Amino acid sequence: MNTSEPAPLRAESVTIGYDRATIAEDLTVGVPDGSFTAIIGPNGCGKSTLLRAFARVLKPSAGRILLEGKSIHEVPTKVLARRIGLLPQTSLAPDGIRAADLVARGRSPYQSLIQQWRASDEQAVHGALAATRLEELSGRLVDELSGGQRQRVWIAMLLAQQTPFMLLDEPTTFLDIAHQYELMELLRGLHDEGKTIVTVLHDLNQAARYASHLVVMKSGTVMAAGDPRDVLTSALVEEVFGLRSIVMPDPVTGTPMVVPMDPRTPEGDLDGAAALRAR
Repeated sequence: MNTSEPAPLRAESVTIGYDRATIAEDLTVGVPDGSFTAIIGPNGCGKSTLLRAFARVLKPSAGRILLEGKSIHEVPTKVLARRIGLLPQTSLAPDGIRAADLVARGRSPYQSLIQQWRASDEQAVHGALAATRLEELSGRLVDELSGGQRQRVWIAMLLAQQTPFMLLDEPTTFLDIAHQYELMELLRGLHDEGKTIVTVLHDLNQAARYASHLVVMKSGTVMAAGDPRDVLTSALVEEVFGLRSIVMPDPVTGTPMVVPMDPRTPEGDLDGAAALRAR
């Protein structure tokens, strides 16, 4: 990951919101090339709004979103769909659709009246099903699958789209903890294979464990951005989330781990923190 070059996907002095409600104003932030970027922050801070702007679902009222140096709103729709894939917070599959058929919809940016289904499309779908371990479920109705399996189908659809950028809005929502980590491991594998991942997350420890780059937001403002080891501190967690905590190395990965303080502990009493670090 080269952070010395301008971020290939970035917002420059953007103002974004809905109708007359401004969520973020004069916001500048970039996604480093080849990064696993996690956007974190309290509810309503603008995380999902920023992601939608990156995906051109939402148009800024001021400023611009740049993709590889060009305004994203000047990029033809099909060209953009070959560069950026988006998994929204809520995805609804058509009734009666089978997993393989939903995954195949990821190939729509490559279809036209002249250019119909080809061998390369078939290969992309099979590859996506294999990468997400869905081959045995490919003939099942999506409605019959578990929540974790359905999320894998949607991610397989993004994979079939074959975009270098994958944007996911709270992909672990509604999943139990085992399926959350299964999904995060899948995303890490895709990142290791060269995908630039941008995801909105609520779990700070998952973000710190899997992301190579954190964007921390509060009230439409970027409070900090960078390597989780540099960004995630007790002071930042308290400032952004109003939570007193100890940030210590995760005993498994060594990445930052946020441990909430007992609210009954008087401020300044860090004996418990010292005991935890000593273990």
